[in-house]
Amino acid sequence: MQTATRLRAKQLALSRSLRYGHRLVSTTPRLFQQQQQQQTPTPIVPPPANPNSRWRSFLQFVGRGTIITIFGGTAAFYYVSQKDRHPGPQLPLDPAKKTLVILGSGWGATSLLKSLDSADYNVVVISPKNFFLFTPLLPSVAVGTLSPRSIIQPTRYITRHKKRTVSVIEAEAKEVDPINQTVTFTDNSEIQGGISSTTIRYDYLVCAVGAEVQTFNIPGVKEHACFMKELADAERMQRVFMDCLESASFPGQSAEEVDRLLHMVVVGGGPTGIELSGELHDFLEDDVKSWYPELAGKVRLTLVEALPSVLPMFSKQLIDYTESTFKESKIEILTKTMVKEIKDKSVVLQMPDKSIKEVPCGMVVWAAGNKPRKITQDLVAKLPEAQKERRGVAVDELLQLKGTNGSIFAIGDCTATSYAPTAQVASQQGAYLGRMFAQLARKEDLRHQLNVLEEAIKIVDQRPATPTNDTNTNTSDTKAEELKELVSAKERIERLLNKTKITPFHYSHQGSLAYIGSEKAIADLPFMNGNFASGGMATYLFWRSAYLSTLFSLRNRTLVATDWLKVKLFGRDVSRD
Repeated sequence: MQTATRLRAKQLALSRSLRYGHRLVSTTPRLFQQQQQQQTPTPIVPPPANPNSRWRSFLQFVGRGTIITIFGGTAAFYYVSQKDRHPGPQLPLDPAKKTLVILGSGWGATSLLKSLDSADYNVVVISPKNFFLFTPLLPSVAVGTLSPRSIIQPTRYITRHKKRTVSVIEAEAKEVDPINQTVTFTDNSEIQGGISSTTIRYDYLVCAVGAEVQTFNIPGVKEHACFMKELADAERMQRVFMDCLESASFPGQSAEEVDRLLHMVVVGGGPTGIELSGELHDFLEDDVKSWYPELAGKVRLTLVEALPSVLPMFSKQLIDYTESTFKESKIEILTKTMVKEIKDKSVVLQMPDKSIKEVPCGMVVWAAGNKPRKITQDLVAKLPEAQKERRGVAVDELLQLKGTNGSIFAIGDCTATSYAPTAQVASQQGAYLGRMFAQLARKEDLRHQLNVLEEAIKIVDQRPATPTNDTNTNTSDTKAEELKELVSAKERIERLLNKTKITPFHYSHQGSLAYIGSEKAIADLPFMNGNFASGGMATYLFWRSAYLSTLFSLRNRTLVATDWLKVKLFGRDVSRD
């Protein structure tokens, strides 16, 4: 019994162990998978992108770029300005070099100075003004948009940056002697030294004296009209204009007298007259209305032109656009109208129907043409056979004065050519002469080398063959080799001399620009085989950028841009000195 009971207990224990073992085997993979899942690292899922962080990164990038640009631009600006302000040492005058005398400091003379390599010559500049005047912006000075100092550049600023010393003499040239190659000049300044007149000799002379105002011998123009030629003219016009406003504001002034004082007449429908009329209109609209509200609506502007239309150098489309803009601005245009006389308080006009009309006015601005200066007229009179033009001196295709031996050149408004008397023409002529004088200097150097070689060939050719103790040396062979080398060098220089040819001057028209007021400008630009005509606000921005880039120095660009910004923020100054 016990044995059977034990046996049965063992069987029960075995069946239990088998049953529990099956459970253990069946659960082992699950435990293993759980352990593996616990041991395998869970992948990190990045959080969704935050749009604010991207915007913050973009702002940080822009901020860093802005800071770098500001500091870099400021450093570059300071470096360039200080470099221009402190020029380095220059080569002294060389007695062996030829003397080049330049008369004038306008567009032609200044362009020549900038392009000329002064190391080739001893350069002397003679001009009654010791500065260059940027004349296209002169109407802006007349109404106070720009400061007078902003559009002038000292001539010595240009000459001090040349390789060789350039003598700048503030004096007026009185006489040119083409036979003896001398020029006489006089100091006309208020303070003079012990010597105020002298004569110097030149090898080359460039006449760039410009022109003076043409009055056509009309009575009263010199006495009563304001000109628009020099810096002093613009300052005088500004004073006269402000005088008219203040006198019209005087208590008890009659209505007829107020109407007369506030009538401004501009004579000349070229770019100068058009731009001055536009600048006057802007001054009235932007400033006079604010500070003279009782007079603003009474000011009248009249433009007088003898030709059938204004701006004859522009296309018909732009002429019509200008006339329509002036009509909107209430600027009266009188074409086919001639000025017969200018009086103290009026201007006498010949109308298109030949009738004579006297128009009361407070100010007359004369911008109607140029004529040669006295020194130009005297130079023409000394060469009567070759010089027969009354408009100025006649020059050939190389800008050499006709009737001279190639020692005198003339550029700019003092010449009588087929080109219009514009700053663009004078500037290109000056740059051409700068390149031409470099070629002349190269040819002179080649001729000098050629003369030295010719003398050396003569010396070697006349040298006798001397006996020598060295049996391996033949003196005749040595002489022949030397002659061969010298002749070869001579032929090489002759070829270079023949290749150095001076091409004639060719004018390349870059287009015409004019400001017509109300922040509008017109542009007639060459494009492909035709012209591109444009007008409006965008052209006005182009006009400003073109003039800003044409200025000769960083100093002028900075001053002009600053003046434009000041006027935009604070307006023009209406005080009168």
